[in-house]
Amino acid sequence: MTQDFIPAAKPQIGDEERAAVDRVLCSGMVAQGPEVAAFEREFSAQQVSGVECVAVSSGTGALHLGLLAAGIGPGDEVIVPSFTFAATANSVALAGGTPVFADIEPDYFCLDPVAVRAAITPRTRAILPVHLYGLPADMVGLRRLADEFGLDLFEDTAQAHGACLGATRVGAFGTFGAFSFYPTKNMTSGEGGMVSTGSPELARKVRLLRNQGMEKRYENEVIGFNQRMTDIHAAIGRVQLAKLSGWTAQRQANAAFLDANLQGVVTPKVRIDATHVYHQYTIRVAGERDRIVTALHDEYGVGSGVYYPIPNHQLPSLERFAPDLELPETAAAAAEVISLPVHPALSEADLHRVVTAVNALMAAGV
Repeated sequence: MTQDFIPAAKPQIGDEERAAVDRVLCSGMVAQGPEVAAFEREFSAQQVSGVECVAVSSGTGALHLGLLAAGIGPGDEVIVPSFTFAATANSVALAGGTPVFADIEPDYFCLDPVAVRAAITPRTRAILPVHLYGLPADMVGLRRLADEFGLDLFEDTAQAHGACLGATRVGAFGTFGAFSFYPTKNMTSGEGGMVSTGSPELARKVRLLRNQGMEKRYENEVIGFNQRMTDIHAAIGRVQLAKLSGWTAQRQANAAFLDANLQGVVTPKVRIDATHVYHQYTIRVAGERDRIVTALHDEYGVGSGVYYPIPNHQLPSLERFAPDLELPETAAAAAEVISLPVHPALSEADLHRVVTAVNALMAAGV
């Protein structure tokens, strides 16, 4: 019998999400409306310790509008990781700022405060870490640096819904946090994003920027965008939000099984006092990574992902910001990482097959 393929990610969409969409369609209010407002309140209460939240059309939009609302513009440098999705650095550039790339901690894949310190110049305005793969960055060390040099501290929280460092949720550390609800994230609204902030002034600016620069109709205060979230997307997000804690617990249980049973690879490390939500379960391998990925797919029916094979500072779109830059830990991670399935739809048999496949390939020296 042919085994079913195990996908690297699998959005969980059920009858409750469909019913929520139908409810909105029947209401006649499908653009930004009461569902968006309710989603903002509920996400604030459940995910970011009650700080204010503003829903927008994407995670990239959340980053872009957050940076603009914080005053980032021409002449401002923002220190970012190169080992992440390009949206982080893109958003800095789109705001008119200059992304400055710093290296990562090899154990945790997040911005290294030591590397950040070395990248600070008189033009540095802010630090923008990514809580990569669902693990909080070193916000204690980065906050210390931000305070020492008088810098803003922002958060790319696109992959880390519900992750914590100590008692504080990600998205509640910095001037703002930017979440994504893309379909492969730990929860989805179909598409969408959320800005979290403890600053009422910044929240108001984001609300203006997402809606053509106006709070009241036809009273445009600034030049803005159309980056609103629809009530259709918010209704899906509200249903998903109610399920998120259970899904997170299942991701953590799946990760624990993989931790205990994988051999011949470096499994994810979790920093002290951190709660990892395992958007990705990312291992490091010493062999030929691409051959392992191909063999997992072709021989065992196991999907995987490589996030991210080309560091941002080497992309054609961004390399002009970092000519001749060398980031050794970023380069090593880009060559060695594989993200294995960890999503909550995995069965016990799926997990055993993932382990069997990885262990067999590593033992064979693939």
